[in-house]
Amino acid sequence: MTRVSWQATKLTVGELSERSGVPASALRFYERQGLIRSNRTAGNQRRYSRDTLRRVAFIRASQRVGIPLAMIREVLGLLPEERTPTREDWARVSQCWRDDLNTRIQQLEKLRDRLADCIGCGCLSIDVCALANPEDALGERGPGAHRLIGS
Repeated sequence: MTRVSWQATKLTVGELSERSGVPASALRFYERQGLIRSNRTAGNQRRYSRDTLRRVAFIRASQRVGIPLAMIREVLGLLPEERTPTREDWARVSQCWRDDLNTRIQQLEKLRDRLADCIGCGCLSIDVCALANPEDALGERGPGAHRLIGS
């Protein structure tokens, strides 16, 4: 394991991979998708600015909570390319997903709390469904887990 100097301003794909914990193949994919950018050396080798580490961490964290790459790309597009993003830049970007993340959190809490109970899917296969959803009344609303998604 080679140690990346904290003073390095440009990172190779291998150094970025090692420091971020993201495989080099994924970094090249992110670049093809327009999520991160590199400059090329005279020998056509990729060099990433050090702030790419934060972008990669943001991408990975966003993916972990289920945010699609297209949305991640859109939000990363709000960050400046000509300079390292500031704390204010990141705060502005984080506001873009605040409502969406709060909705996801509420849905996950409902799933956690109701998974062993009726979620209003219309299956009528659990004994409590007859109590929580008699005669599949929620089926009148159409397909889906109505108590879970709050429709």
